[in-house]
Amino acid sequence: MITADLIVEHARQLIPCAGPAPRRGSDQGQLTVIADGAVAASAGRIVFVGTTADLNRAVEPAADATRVDAREFSIVPGFVDPHTHAAFAGDRREELRRRLAGATYAEIAAAGGGIVSTVTATRAASETDLVEQTRVRLDEMLACGTTTCEIKSGYGLNLESELKMLRAVRSLAREHPIEIVATFLGAHEVPLEFRTERDRYLDCLVADMIPEVATQRLAEWCDVFCETGVFTPSESIRILTAGQAAGLRARVHADELGASGGSAVAARVRARSADHLIFVPAEGIAAMAAAGVTATLLPIAAFYLKLGRFAPARDLIAAGVPVALATDVNPGGGFSPSIPFAMTLACFAMNMTFEEALVAATINAAWSLDRADRVGSLETGKQMDAVLVNGDAINLIRVGGDAVAGVIKHGAWVTRAPVPAIEKT
Repeated sequence: MITADLIVEHARQLIPCAGPAPRRGSDQGQLTVIADGAVAASAGRIVFVGTTADLNRAVEPAADATRVDAREFSIVPGFVDPHTHAAFAGDRREELRRRLAGATYAEIAAAGGGIVSTVTATRAASETDLVEQTRVRLDEMLACGTTTCEIKSGYGLNLESELKMLRAVRSLAREHPIEIVATFLGAHEVPLEFRTERDRYLDCLVADMIPEVATQRLAEWCDVFCETGVFTPSESIRILTAGQAAGLRARVHADELGASGGSAVAARVRARSADHLIFVPAEGIAAMAAAGVTATLLPIAAFYLKLGRFAPARDLIAAGVPVALATDVNPGGGFSPSIPFAMTLACFAMNMTFEEALVAATINAAWSLDRADRVGSLETGKQMDAVLVNGDAINLIRVGGDAVAGVIKHGAWVTRAPVPAIEKT
C-alpha cells in the first residue's frame, strides 16, 4: 500500500492534463476526464492519480492525513502563468481611462506614458517597496489558481535598477507560495537617457547587464521586446545570443503590435517561447513549428490594449505549434491576475476549445518555462499543485462566478480550503 498525507477523493471531475509535454496540434485538445476521481500526495509529491475506487485499494492514509471529500468539486492542475511583469512600482490606471477615451498605445507612450512612466517609478522605489507591491499582485494571482509563474524585470533599464528588481523577485520566490521563475528583460525599451545613443545601450545590455545578472544568478531567462520602434530583429538576436552565451535561455516578445519579425527571431535562436504573436505571419508560424518554439498567447493584453484583434490560436495549433496562455500582469495593459479570464478570452476571442485552453494554462505553460517535469499536470511523482473548482471544470470560464474553491501548492492549502469537506484521519 502507498502511504499518503493528503487525499482528495470523490471529485466529480478529475482532469490530470498529463503529458508528454508539450501538447501540439490535435493532442492539445485531448483530455482524460476521470469521474469520481482521486489524487493522493505524500510530502508534497503526488503518489496516486485515478478513481476513488482504485485509491481505496492502493493508498493507505498516514496517521495524521488530511482527507478532502471533493464530490462537489472538480480537480485540475495548479495554473502556470508563463509571462508576467508583476514586479513594478507606480500606477498607470490613468492611461486606462485615456485608452477608453480613444487614445492609442503609441499616443500614450509619446506623451510620456507607457513603459517609461513605470521606469521612473520603479527606479525611485526601494527594493522593499517592490517586494511589498509585488506581493499583493501575487496574492491576487494565487487566489485565481496560479501556483507557478514567471516574473520579468524590465522597468529598471539600468544595471542598478534591473538588479534591484530581480533581487526583489528572488526575495519573493523564497517566501511566497507561488513558485517564481525570473526573466531578465533589460531589452524592454531603450531608456530616455539613451534614445540618441541606442548603440551604447545595446553595448551596456550585452557587456554589463547580462553578465552581471548571470554572475549573480538572478534570472534563468533573457527576453527582448522585438517590435518596430523598440528592438529590431538583428538587435534582438544580438541580445538573446549574448544571454545564451551567459547561460540565460531565450524568450521573445514577438509580433505584438505588427509583423515585426519577432517570431522569426524566436525560431532563429530556438527560443523556448515567443509571446503575444497577435500579428504573427504565416512564415513566422511555420518557422516556430520547425524550431519547436512555444506560442505563449496573452489575450488579456490584447483585450485591455484595445488592439482590435487577438493572436491566431487556431492557425498556430493547426501548424503544430504548442500553445500556452499567460496573463501578462503589468501596469499598462495586464489588469487581470486571472488565468481563468485568460482561458475565457482564449475560448471566445481566439476560438480555442475549453480543453485546449486548459492544456495551454497547465502542461504547455509549464513546458514554456521548462517546468513540465514537475508542475503543470497531476501525475505521479510531480508536485501536488492543484485547483479545486466549484462544480464542473468548465465553470472556470464563468466570468465573475465563484469558480476557484481552493488552491493546493506542494501538498499544502495556500488559499482558504473548503473547510466543511476536510477531515483528519
